[in-house]
Amino acid sequence: MTQRRALVVRGGWEGHQPVRATELFLPFLERHDFTVRIEESTEVYADAAAMADTDLVVQCMTMAEITAEQVAGLSAAVVAGTGLTGWHGGIVDAFRASSDYLHLVGGQFATHPGREPCERRGGEEDNFLPHTVTVTDLGREHPITAGIADIDLVTEQYWVLHDDLIDVLATTVHPTRDWHPWHRPVTSPAIWTRRWGAGRVVVTTPGHSLDVLAHPSVRTVIERGMLWASRTASAS
Repeated sequence: MTQRRALVVRGGWEGHQPVRATELFLPFLERHDFTVRIEESTEVYADAAAMADTDLVVQCMTMAEITAEQVAGLSAAVVAGTGLTGWHGGIVDAFRASSDYLHLVGGQFATHPGREPCERRGGEEDNFLPHTVTVTDLGREHPITAGIADIDLVTEQYWVLHDDLIDVLATTVHPTRDWHPWHRPVTSPAIWTRRWGAGRVVVTTPGHSLDVLAHPSVRTVIERGMLWASRTASAS
């Protein structure tokens, strides 16, 4: 099998444990014949030669900032065929001030609704809600999510702003409650792909903590997404 090159870019908000989270997937990449380069900042995105040699970018960079030159380098690489994937805030709550980045990934974290106010105790668990990630008809046929049953989780449930150029493989529904300002249930994409030039983007919104990433179905989706997005796969 041809050796492929994966670039893991991690950092940003430490609450998402970017080092430990990405290291969960390093053995998988190595087993699938990727050589892995790890960077702790987005400076590499502006290195055209390095990006041209990269088949897959795995990004875990919640919030943080990115320069115009760096996001232009990342976008150019994807247009040329480099795959881009990530999970949770590491990809859809990254670089909030960069409209060009949001255009690339096709969606942006807006919020994660919390428990009833009287049940909140001031910790991150205030935002852990039981919810279901429901595979769409498209998702049941797609190689990333085929055979995956709907996923029941108790964790952050991302509300995502998005455009219609994404191919939605799974959704999640935010119900309305007496303490909510919205007036009807809202469906958000939970797993999607996006074609961008010759490249492929895969976003998986579950993944707040290591236990969620270790959920067999969540982990399978992320790992399949890495293979599907990589340049070797997208060249076909």
